[in-house]
Amino acid sequence: MAAPGQNLAVVVHRAGDLRLENHPIPEPGPNEVLLRMHSVGICGSDVHYWQHGRIGDFVVKDPMVLGHEASGTVVKVGSGVTHLKPGDRVAIEPGVPREMDEFCKTGRYNLSPTIFFCATPPDNGNLCRYYKHSASYCYKLPDNVTFEEGALIEPLSVGIHACKRAGVTLGSKVFVSGSGPIGLVNVLVAKMMGAAAVVITDFTIQVKNETPQEVASKVESLLGCMPEITVECTGVQACIQAGIYATRSGGTLVLVGLGPEMVTVPIVNAAVREVDIRGIFRYCNTWPVAIALLASKRINVKPLVTHRFPLEKALEAFETTKRGEGVKVMLKCDPSDHSP
Repeated sequence: MAAPGQNLAVVVHRAGDLRLENHPIPEPGPNEVLLRMHSVGICGSDVHYWQHGRIGDFVVKDPMVLGHEASGTVVKVGSGVTHLKPGDRVAIEPGVPREMDEFCKTGRYNLSPTIFFCATPPDNGNLCRYYKHSASYCYKLPDNVTFEEGALIEPLSVGIHACKRAGVTLGSKVFVSGSGPIGLVNVLVAKMMGAAAVVITDFTIQVKNETPQEVASKVESLLGCMPEITVECTGVQACIQAGIYATRSGGTLVLVGLGPEMVTVPIVNAAVREVDIRGIFRYCNTWPVAIALLASKRINVKPLVTHRFPLEKALEAFETTKRGEGVKVMLKCDPSDHSP
């Protein structure tokens, strides 16, 4: 165990103010585990909190530890924990319901209004050396799944949840808008779920100055038909518009990317063509599915990691992410183990 105070953490104080600080090592409660963190990915939301101090109604009012794409090793278990033991390697699901409300009872705990969520104000994240978390939301990793794969289950879960909400199935033709990490995991999951063809902007389609209607016709010509399913991962108004125009009548558009609160969209076009528009909020019940996919090697997320930094160089890592370099930047929190 590290000496007291040896718990380096990445903390945002307010917009533009990101610091490396030493925090006390926490003590796990009866149903919690203390983890020695290993790999934590930087998400666009982490950068947004650093740059703007808020996302929508979630405002950084007090210093907050960032990080929610994470894996680590159990070093201590609470008195009520029976399924984990010190030495277990785990992936962390960052959203933990605080109460058994109607949403938890129906299996949609991600919609619980009081849910704890790592690195969403006022809840601290896990971009630190040592972190405690609800044991029920720590999932043991098989030996053939790396720590980095474990950390990537969080963005992968967004893809799983989105493609399930979209109804991707055998033979689906899918249009994915946006090729950041979330767009890419949606491509991986859609193919895994049986999509026959997937078109993604910035890869198969370069979008420059085209109108939304022109983008939609490009999608149709590439696929040979209009897609039954569109997964919109940018949150940009023009892209949402293109998503509506592109989707086949009777199809489904899933909004994954979050932009401004109010956007102008051709809602009547969607309505008269019976295009279903669905939202997603994070994910639920996805970690066991993701672990099974990774362990069976049915899905490969390893190439998503393009940059690695030790925790001590977190500020440099955040600058790299802000510049849009690479795909996924991974921070290594265990000074004695920087392996994937």
